[in-house]
Amino acid sequence: MKNYLEEISIKLKNQIEIEELIIIDNSHKHKGHKFYSNEKFYLHLKIKSIYLSSLSRVIAQKLIMKVLKKDLEKTIHALEISIEQ
Repeated sequence: MKNYLEEISIKLKNQIEIEELIIIDNSHKHKGHKFYSNEKFYLHLKIKSIYLSSLSRVIAQKLIMKVLKKDLEKTIHALEISIEQ
């Protein structure tokens, strides 16, 4: 799992100017939910980025989701994004 989270971090940092990125795996909080799968992740991205902060929230989140498109299709079930400057 750690390798996968590092992979996500590298993808984002290679495509977007990010000063700090913290990835929190909240998958354990969703056990027992109707559509829970232990093969998919429930992630919270805490991002410090002057660049992303300069964009509208919707545009910034779309950019992040574009970078993670394949992961969202296969490996990530839910993605919470927090952006600060």
